[in-house]
Amino acid sequence: MKSNLCVAAAVAAAGIASALPGALFAADRVGDFSLLDQDGYHHSMSWYDDHKTIALLVQANDSAATAAAVADFAQLKASYEDAGVEFFMINPMGKRNRTAVQAKLAEYGVDIPVLMDDARVISEELGIERTGEVVLFSPSSFEVEYRGSLEGAQAAIDEILAGEAVSVAMTETTGSMVSYEQMATVPSYSQDIAPILAENCASCHREGGIAPFAMDSHTMVKGWSPMIREVLMTKRMPPGQIDGHIGEFINDMLIEDQEVRNIIAWVEAGAPKDDANDPLAELTWPETKWAFGEPDYIIKVPPQSVPATGVVDYRDVAVLIDIPEDRWLRGSQYIAGDRTVLHHTINRLDFPGETRGGFLGSGNPDKASITAYIPGATPQLNPPNTGGLLKAGSVLNLNLHYTTTGREAVDEGEIGLWFYPEGEIPEERMSGQCA
Repeated sequence: MKSNLCVAAAVAAAGIASALPGALFAADRVGDFSLLDQDGYHHSMSWYDDHKTIALLVQANDSAATAAAVADFAQLKASYEDAGVEFFMINPMGKRNRTAVQAKLAEYGVDIPVLMDDARVISEELGIERTGEVVLFSPSSFEVEYRGSLEGAQAAIDEILAGEAVSVAMTETTGSMVSYEQMATVPSYSQDIAPILAENCASCHREGGIAPFAMDSHTMVKGWSPMIREVLMTKRMPPGQIDGHIGEFINDMLIEDQEVRNIIAWVEAGAPKDDANDPLAELTWPETKWAFGEPDYIIKVPPQSVPATGVVDYRDVAVLIDIPEDRWLRGSQYIAGDRTVLHHTINRLDFPGETRGGFLGSGNPDKASITAYIPGATPQLNPPNTGGLLKAGSVLNLNLHYTTTGREAVDEGEIGLWFYPEGEIPEERMSGQCA
């Protein structure tokens, strides 16, 4: 993503440009990043800020250089992991082949997580060029401290542990080249970037939305563009971070790998505006607070007083749903009375006469699922011909979690319900709801 013209010029001056094209030097700041490993576990580099450095061996399943280096890398791990060095492999190939990497790791016979760079953004930012090479990355300054051979990495680690500057920050390696698709032009704001933000971000990032700033113009997005890059690199956004390798979810909020690449490339190019169009400025939102129009029924959550300071115990509240007849639920939306203090809720729906403990899971596939309050969550509207039964006289049992903000507050939430027409019974049911 980054321009390497200055680096290439410096390398050429040193007489080694042909051996190490586009190489990064020590103190090249990448920033914090997070990746999932071959088993789906999340690793954030800032978690390891109590370590001296992080060693990354570049892995590819078809790489002889990786296979030749694994045993020595594992020995390096055994020698240095207790001295403040964290060890990973990183796969820059973008093949989304976790299962194959799991099998290859078993073949290697080592227990070292492989960070899977599906979008190939992190690997390019790190300057990774060949399989089998080692990158040393500072988890405190987020800089590349060394890139090159395994032997050179050991010498660099010794210097880092001694508190010295790395004397040789780059050495030549002979593994297979790792190439990246080069963008012919900077992605277009109006054609490539704004549509992604409008589709995935603006419903929360809007005036009056749950997010801390509005993506309502190019000016706003450009001002926040360094933060946008950071939260994509660290996987703090989009919210939820559903693992795209597991199952299919109707509201996963995932951004495609190429879209991530486009956004980061655009940010690093200075977040330019390429024409007069501003799709974000043209977005309009319903004037009503209800996402699907006026609800058929509104559950009124009793007012909850929250003190200015202290730890507030979780509160259990039961609310009668006073409808005259059974109805099939199509959608629901929780609007907090004061979202500055309401952290989240979970709930349990009890049909008349039911008494049971706990909150999650009812065991009745026909029973309606009424949305809980989760910051950033979208209102819940079931797919067509899908819903759950809400019996007259049912009770919604809420468990509310509050946090204090330094001022007293009263939260008086509302839950809107939308029903199917009377007598209409949807054929499909939903599972996997959080509450």
